[in-house]
Amino acid sequence: MRALWAKMTKCAAAIAAMSLLATAVPQQAEAQELAKTLFGSHKLPAATQPQSIGFYSKGCFSGGVAIATDGPTWQAMRLSRNRRWGHPAMITLVEKLSRDAVQDGWPGLLLGDISQPRGGPMLTGHASHQIGLDADIWFTPMPDKRLTPQERENMSAVSLIDPKTRRVVEKRWTPAHARLLKRAASYPEVERILVHPGIKKKLCDTVTGDRAWLRKVRPFWGHDYHFHVRIGCQPGSPDCKRQEAVPAGEGCDKSLAWWFTEEPWRPNPNPDAPKARDVMTMSSLPKACRAVLEAPDPVSVASVTYPSGAAAITRADPIAAIAASGGLPAAASAFAPTPEFGAPLPFSPPAN
Repeated sequence: MRALWAKMTKCAAAIAAMSLLATAVPQQAEAQELAKTLFGSHKLPAATQPQSIGFYSKGCFSGGVAIATDGPTWQAMRLSRNRRWGHPAMITLVEKLSRDAVQDGWPGLLLGDISQPRGGPMLTGHASHQIGLDADIWFTPMPDKRLTPQERENMSAVSLIDPKTRRVVEKRWTPAHARLLKRAASYPEVERILVHPGIKKKLCDTVTGDRAWLRKVRPFWGHDYHFHVRIGCQPGSPDCKRQEAVPAGEGCDKSLAWWFTEEPWRPNPNPDAPKARDVMTMSSLPKACRAVLEAPDPVSVASVTYPSGAAAITRADPIAAIAASGGLPAAASAFAPTPEFGAPLPFSPPAN
């Protein structure tokens, strides 16, 4: 009898252990779900106040808005990626740069990736662009026609760099490229502009007069056919992690010379190692990013898209003001522009 009782006790213990394991496995699987899959599946932003959470390469954001696919001074590229979203301050800056660049003689901007609707790690591509404060802009000027959806997917940007010399191809470089970068660096909210080292060297060798803005232009791998604009953490984002300030000086010193040695270009000794985005789980991101995933959607894409030429309105009754100005119907949007940004900022989401 004692033997039988002992056997039954062991059996019961085994069953209990299996039950606990069955409960733990789904919880563990949920905790280990890839963040890129979860964020990449959202088609619309989180309908909450704008807030960047975490760091540029490990975070998310809420209250995002999209820049329109077409404006008088810009066209968005690679629309299938759904990466024309950003913090309202980022979207406003991109639109302002497009207008100012035209005044400087640039035909208009072709816009690359900004962020996914709720940020987070992307399914493919960038390590950064996760908190709505990064944007890629092509060095290829906007053509004098509206590109078709197919052209936006298939048209190739033109590299400014000779891959053998890692220097600028002289026949592709124009003073207008330098003016465009100078204009982008002129905005106080812009902290960094990433370009290929060969482009940085070209600027160091040729810019005359005011050279203080060169400090913001930083050399980095890639960025031969586009430049990367990064703005700083914005008000209302207490959980946004700031990047260290750029070093003092123009950046035309030994730090630039290093890029023209062999060391930065040596082959990766472990090329098959997975990218950070491919292994990043929700547990790797700030806890607030879970709430961003679970936040409600806005009523439509149109309600959170920054239209060209939108008039600035007061914040007292933003929805009514949009309707009065001939924009979106008052019942259709929980978002509205403000005089400070000129791009829609989310207010309370509509009732279900």
